[in-house]
Parts: sequence; C-alpha cells; structure tokens
Amino acid sequence: MRELAFPEDFRFGTATSAYQIEGAWDRDGKGASIWDRFVRRKGVIADGTAGDVTADHYHRFREDVGLMQRLGYRNYRFSVSWPRVFPEGSGKVNQRGIDFYDALVDALSENGIEPFVTLYHWDMPDSLERQGGWYRRSTADRFADFTEAVVRSLGDRVTYWMTINEPLVIMAEGHALGTTAPGRKNLLRVCHVGHNLLLAHGKSLQRIRALRPRPRRSACAAMPRILCRTRALAGTESCSCPGQVIADKLLRSVLEVLDV
Repeated sequence: MRELAFPEDFRFGTATSAYQIEGAWDRDGKGASIWDRFVRRKGVIADGTAGDVTADHYHRFREDVGLMQRLGYRNYRFSVSWPRVFPEGSGKVNQRGIDFYDALVDALSENGIEPFVTLYHWDMPDSLERQGGWYRRSTADRFADFTEAVVRSLGDRVTYWMTINEPLVIMAEGHALGTTAPGRKNLLRVCHVGHNLLLAHGKSLQRIRALRPRPRRSACAAMPRILCRTRALAGTESCSCPGQVIADKLLRSVLEVLDV
C-alpha cells in the first residue's frame, strides 16, 4: 500500500458555516436566508429543528475563538452570511452585519488564528431566491457585489478566500433532488444553476483580484474525484463516497427524464 503524506505547508484547522453556528437568524437587520425558509416547511426536518439559535456564535464568538486558541488551532474557515450583509440580497449594506465579521476577524488575529473566508455556503437571501435564485444569471452579479462589500471590509486582514462551497451539492441536492435548501426539483434546469454558479465564481474572483491584487483564492469543491483517487491508492476499486453518490444519482435522474 502506498503511503499518503501531507505536504509540509499543508494547513490543518477547523471549519464552520454561518447557518450551522451563528444563530441570531433575524437579529440586527439580518434578512431571511433560503435555509431559514426551507427548515420551516412541514416535514422537511424530522423534529422541526431550525437554525435560529444553534451555537449562538453571533453572540459568543469571542468565547468560541478563545476555545480555538486553547485547542491549538491556527487556521479557521468560516462563511459570511449573505443575508446578514445584504438583507435583500443587494442594495444597501447592513453595517451591523459587516461589523460582526469585522470583529470576528480581529478576534482571530488577536489569538494568532488565520482566517479563511468562504463567501457562499448555501445561504442565499430568500428575497433573491423568490426572484429565481441560481436560475437567474443576474444572481451572479449580485454575488459579485456582495463579494466586493465583504472584501472591502475584511480584505486588509484576510488572505485566503473561497468563493462558493461545493457547487455540485448546490446543483444536485438543492436543485435536482430537493433534499437541501432551496428544495427545488427541476432536473431540466440544473445545468442553468451550474452555469450561473460558475459565472458567479468568475465574477467574484474578478472583484477579489481588483481589490486585493495577490490573494489566495479558490472555489471549495465537493471531492468525489479526490476521494476516489485516495481509495484507488489504497487498493479499493469501487467508490461510494458521498460526492460520487450524489453525482451518480443526478446523472441517472437526468437520463431518466430525458429518456436516454
């Protein structure tokens, strides 16, 4: 068996997303996200749980950063809630929302923790979703504007940027299978979603480069190919990793609809 080794400059750390930990879903001017709406649909969540409070990170982030420091973390990836910054998806910035992330980055820096910022981790403003969401090309422009607002505020202290978390999952689970927000099941328009996500990534990257000439940046992809490669090196021929299962389900569903 071939030994797998991490490169010397590989960065270990911890990661979260805004909806998972922040809570304060309607505080200080924040707008509703697609997840805020999705979890309130009858039958979507077995026990009716919503992310209204979760870990209450919005109010307890200094405690949380202190815990990270005590645990020895040196790198932390978090996401910025789009509707906390733009409650309606565009227009006027919610300054109290931006101030939260500004204070979070300062707290991380004070504790010797490198921030890695994800700009989109699945929590589109509900107002944009009601206008078509990722089906609409104009959403990519709104995402670029959101990117610019965040980078202008945090870019002097943040080097590492990720534009969109797992576009494949947004397409498959959010817009084909309907198992995650926004819960759509339109197989014939999944390619529109993929196209507009890629467009949004490109436009976002242009804004980042314009404001911070030498950032480290990427999209954060679902990883079926990476995991499959790892299994192959370990001598396992088949792959049942979640990303590959999702991709296979999506492809089979599309072929059935098209009667291919």
